Amino acid sequence: MPSRPDPGHLAAWRALLETHAAVTELLARELVAERGLPLSRYDVLLNLAEAPGGRLRMQELSESVLLSKSGLSRLVDRMEEAGLVRRERAEDDRRGWFTVLTDRGRSALRRAAPVHLRGIQEHFARHLDDEEARVLAAALGRISAAARADQAAPDAAVDGGRRTGVAPAAAPAERR
Repeated sequence: MPSRPDPGHLAAWRALLETHAAVTELLARELVAERGLPLSRYDVLLNLAEAPGGRLRMQELSESVLLSKSGLSRLVDRMEEAGLVRRERAEDDRRGWFTVLTDRGRSALRRAAPVHLRGIQEHFARHLDDEEARVLAAALGRISAAARADQAAPDAAVDGGRRTGVAPAAAPAERR
């Protein structure tokens, strides 16, 4: 297995990053302009709405949000001040807290969802036919599953597709 991706794979990687950045920026702008809701808040509200009982521990919420894991505690603080979420002490763990979706948060999510879904259709989905969408979902799903598996074993380095348990030394240009 080569130690570097070939130009075609690098081009695909760059296209993925550029597309994610451009489409995410458009979605964020539309949500704020039309509903006054930042995309990071939408992400939190959606994850809470999909959770059993509309509540998650902060660690679970951090693992489930897709857009901004840094500053999540401050984001939840601001959302609590706005009445979109509330915090509840975990009964089984006196130090633990749940972030809970409020009625106001659920209402904000319901109002924002059509704007967000329309944006996904307009800026992403309409550019793919059904077969392209299927192939893209399968390929990205496979890559995502592999990355999650690698995250599950952070102490093991990967060398040529096999786990070595030893992290390789970085080349001089990569040590920054």
